[in-house]
Amino acid sequence: MAVMSLGTFVFSIPTLLFDQFQQREGQRFATNARVGARDAVQAIGPDEETIRLDGLAVAELQDADGSLDQLRGMMEATGIWPLMDGNGRLYGYYVIRSLENRSRTFLAGGEKLAFEFGLDLLRVDDPEADAAS
Repeated sequence: MAVMSLGTFVFSIPTLLFDQFQQREGQRFATNARVGARDAVQAIGPDEETIRLDGLAVAELQDADGSLDQLRGMMEATGIWPLMDGNGRLYGYYVIRSLENRSRTFLAGGEKLAFEFGLDLLRVDDPEADAAS
């Protein structure tokens, strides 16, 4: 069962599973100085929206190296990917800003048994909406 998908990459037991989901949203404001009063403030639109996924991969359960390679390829392609959870909720469209691999446990030959990963996503506008404009 898929927990979430980013474009063609599906987060699940055979690939990678995250155990932390962090979303950050905000608004941008312009200010104008006023004499004897606080600055005048005007909302000018949404600020950066980011999502951070962190998890632990275990070699016995997952094709972690292959999954990281797939995510790395998506990042290097600088593609825009829809992010959707397993219930069909669309979070929006994202680019992969960074990918972290923190290896933890090794066999004598250097083979990884487990590692932590982190994925930083940056929300962008819907590419279909931009094409229609």
